[in-house]
Amino acid sequence: RRSTKLNFFYNMSITNWIVLINIIFFIISVLALITYPEFWDYTVLKPSNILDGKSVWTLLTSMFLHAGLGHLFVNMMSLLFIGNFIERIIGRKRFLWFYLISGIVAGLFFVVFSFILKSNLDVAAVGASGAIFGLGGLLAILTPKLPVLVFFVIPMPMWAAMLFLLLFLWFLSLALELPIGNTAHLGGLLVGVIYGIYLRYKYKRKVAILNSYFR
Repeated sequence: RRSTKLNFFYNMSITNWIVLINIIFFIISVLALITYPEFWDYTVLKPSNILDGKSVWTLLTSMFLHAGLGHLFVNMMSLLFIGNFIERIIGRKRFLWFYLISGIVAGLFFVVFSFILKSNLDVAAVGASGAIFGLGGLLAILTPKLPVLVFFVIPMPMWAAMLFLLLFLWFLSLALELPIGNTAHLGGLLVGVIYGIYLRYKYKRKVAILNSYFR
């Protein structure tokens, strides 16, 4: 028989596993600043590296790194709120693949737009927000009237919340010159919207039943 502890980890949702991995990576990255600074060079996403065909794995590893405790907290709280909900809707395996693909495409958008917009190609990107915007985009299509609290305070339907967040963060980064990965957010969001349209078309009846709870 499995022990109680093993059962606990075995039964954990994929969302909770991802949150745990992000926390572990954050602790490792903080320690690396003291003991092995080169860790960041091998894990953060730099457009210059990807365009040169180097460090391609950073499209994945950068999804699990964060620039600070506040960055980690906001992303993980958002992931916990919507990730577990989506996972129950689409299933564990489908959720995992969708999350990873959203984050990778978000990273590719960051790289491509850095090149197109002639940004500093050595500016690094980290964070789970690209994948989280993918989750939000999916919910905006599957359950557009789902009530959510933007910034954990402002009530909005899901479709409006995602549009507001994308535009607000973009405006904030331009106005205050903050290093926010807006193009990554856009990439993740588009993946979610496209996948949401596919699921909404393929499972019309199930989506209709789901939305009957959010009128």
